Amino acid sequence: MVEPQRKSWDVDQLPTGDTKAHAVREMFDTIAPRYDLVNRIMTFRLDVRWRRRAVSDLRLPVGAIVADLASGTGDLCAELRRQGLVPLSFDFSFGMLANDTSGAPRTQSDVLCLPVRDASLDGVTCGFALRNLVELPAFFKELARVVRPGGRVALLDVSVPTNPFVRAGNSLYFGRFVPWLGGLLSDRAAYGYLPRSVSYLPPAAELSQMLRTAGFRNVTHHQLSGGLTQLLLGTR
Repeated sequence: MVEPQRKSWDVDQLPTGDTKAHAVREMFDTIAPRYDLVNRIMTFRLDVRWRRRAVSDLRLPVGAIVADLASGTGDLCAELRRQGLVPLSFDFSFGMLANDTSGAPRTQSDVLCLPVRDASLDGVTCGFALRNLVELPAFFKELARVVRPGGRVALLDVSVPTNPFVRAGNSLYFGRFVPWLGGLLSDRAAYGYLPRSVSYLPPAAELSQMLRTAGFRNVTHHQLSGGLTQLLLGTR
């Protein structure tokens, strides 16, 4: 009997470099068809509120052009349009783009090297993807290149709650229940990897400093829902 090949994201040690990029693309292609469903269930629809907050905090005028990077199935693009902005969708997972229902123009692209002119965007959003990028400083530098002076960025990702009781409950929920739910509805290995991937993220102060170093000002960091999620904002 031949054992099934272990998936590249189903490993004890989190992947890095090119291996990480390949694993992340493969994983998101796999989970794309039921990605929205699992998100809604595992966050009790809090993810909708977090995206609404991120777009609102851009504080851009109606008609502003905003690129959503690592756009997935288009949730942030849909929220951008609801708030009167013009969304553009970029993701390197074809599976995610194929399941995008936002109606925004879609481009398959590495977000570290966007097919966009310098200073051509009014803003950028990115939801729950920072920890999946190979190199955050390079990503922030690319944001600084494509966002016009005065433009805004809003970057969402998971976080680790500072309250020890909330942190313990969060660890149990995402460490045990979420992989089980993912296995039931989608892919258990992927939803086992995703909770562990928070360890890729640097502390909030370091993350904020990276954005400042790339050329952004008025950088602020916010913990949402008791620290389950973090929102990083900045002005070019």
